[in-house]
Amino acid sequence: MKLKYIIYLLLVVGFAYLVVNRISANKKIAESGGGPGGGRGGAGGGKGGGAPAMRVSGVVLQPQEFANTLAVNGSIEANEQVQIRSEVSGLVRNISFKEGSNVTKGQVLVKIDDTELRAQLSQAQTRQSLAAENARRAGLLLEKEAISREENDVARADLQSAQAQTQLVRAQLAKTTIRAPFSGRIGLRAISEGAYISPATVIANLVSTDPVKITFSVPEKYASQVKLNTELTFMVAGSKKEYPAKVYAIEPGIETTTRTLQLRARAANPNGELLPGSFANIQLPLNVIPDALLVPTEAVIPVQNGKKVFVTQNGKAKEALVETATRTERDVLVTSGLRAGDTVLTTGVMTLKDGAPVKVKVTNKQNEG
Repeated sequence: MKLKYIIYLLLVVGFAYLVVNRISANKKIAESGGGPGGGRGGAGGGKGGGAPAMRVSGVVLQPQEFANTLAVNGSIEANEQVQIRSEVSGLVRNISFKEGSNVTKGQVLVKIDDTELRAQLSQAQTRQSLAAENARRAGLLLEKEAISREENDVARADLQSAQAQTQLVRAQLAKTTIRAPFSGRIGLRAISEGAYISPATVIANLVSTDPVKITFSVPEKYASQVKLNTELTFMVAGSKKEYPAKVYAIEPGIETTTRTLQLRARAANPNGELLPGSFANIQLPLNVIPDALLVPTEAVIPVQNGKKVFVTQNGKAKEALVETATRTERDVLVTSGLRAGDTVLTTGVMTLKDGAPVKVKVTNKQNEG
């Protein structure tokens, strides 16, 4: 019986020791700011400035020049391009060009048989000569009052009609000689000597490829930022070379179906490297902002009312609602909500709360690259 009481006493003493030890341990944890009790103590310590500061990185905003560049796709076109056709029908007597060669403006390309038209011209000239003689005689007779003025007018009208007929035949005769309308490179011919052609027959394609045109479109929201004489660069498939070009024409209205604005640039092509119909990857500079504020993309947090960032103020994180514009691969252009000299936090932003103490390590990320 006595042994039983001794065992009970030992159990009570052991339990009391565990309770005292646990209370002492919790007190130490509370004093150090950890554990469940430490969470409450930390909240109270936040007011007193005793909460541990979160280590984060940040950048100090400095105004810098920002050249906004838009990447778009376009198509290379010939400066001038036309299908060579004949205005009259007839047999091809001579072809004066080589396929794939360069030709100059006014150079004879094709000669069509003009035998019949020359005969018509001879006939028209004979009638014109006769009409001219009749008009001369009528004028003399009118002076002598041998004929009426009406008869003289008829003779003069016959002369004018004969002259017009001669001019018409000459014009038809000139059309039998097909000339290059501009200087360029002529393509593959689709006819042979002796072939009968008509105005519907395509003889060959003539293109002028120095310079070339680059036609492309930009979204409607960038319409106010594109200007004439803007210098751009572009690349073509199969080459890493960048070619310069300059915008020389802008469509006066927005395309309603695509909501885009069409532009056209011109690029030199002295060696014929750029082929019409090629695909072009274009880098188009938009407006240049001399004192832009750029924030790293990882610092911007989307919220219900827009976007926000965290800045540091008196050793604590502070929310700042911002308005942004263009986003690049690395930065976001901020138009309002921040000032030069603000330190924007770039790490830990998803777990930060407004007013949380922070210890900031400033980096020079804005100046890299």
